[in-house]
Amino acid sequence: MRITRDEAWDHLCAWTETDALRKHARAVEVVMRAAAERYGAGVDDIEAWGIAGMLHDADYEKWPEDHPNRIVAWLRDRGEESIAHAISAHYTKWNVPYETALDKALLACDELTGFVGACSLVRPEGIRTLTAKSVKKKLKDKSFAAKVERSEVVTGAELLGVDIGDHITFVIEALQPHAEELGLA
Repeated sequence: MRITRDEAWDHLCAWTETDALRKHARAVEVVMRAAAERYGAGVDDIEAWGIAGMLHDADYEKWPEDHPNRIVAWLRDRGEESIAHAISAHYTKWNVPYETALDKALLACDELTGFVGACSLVRPEGIRTLTAKSVKKKLKDKSFAAKVERSEVVTGAELLGVDIGDHITFVIEALQPHAEELGLA
């Protein structure tokens, strides 16, 4: 690993000014760190997977028409090819193949993390009492969090070979200890 978490966070903040997108980056980082233990090589993958989650949308706010070209190039310039590839694959319009567990996990965790966050915001208790059942019900409501690509949520779970309900529960449980920080309480 060539870049540190602190360097990645500084870079994210230089390119991303809004609190909402920074919180999304942090939330996906949290979930991806947990995913490294569940779907990856554990401790050996935690930093890289966390950084992939943090930086996956780093260029979106300043250059939405060029996303994710700039962050992918920035990572490649630093020798972070596996993270760059995962971020390329998460942008489904590019049709980059999912070759590694990191690639699959980033797709599986990104949209679902955002969706779980949206579900938390409409509940009086936030994420504390959120269940997979209520998230699945909201997924069927196309007008709720309409920008979330539901097909990516489903495809991601399929790529990981996990039940969608179990994956939703995993994401909820990964986020719960960070509820206050992420504004999901």
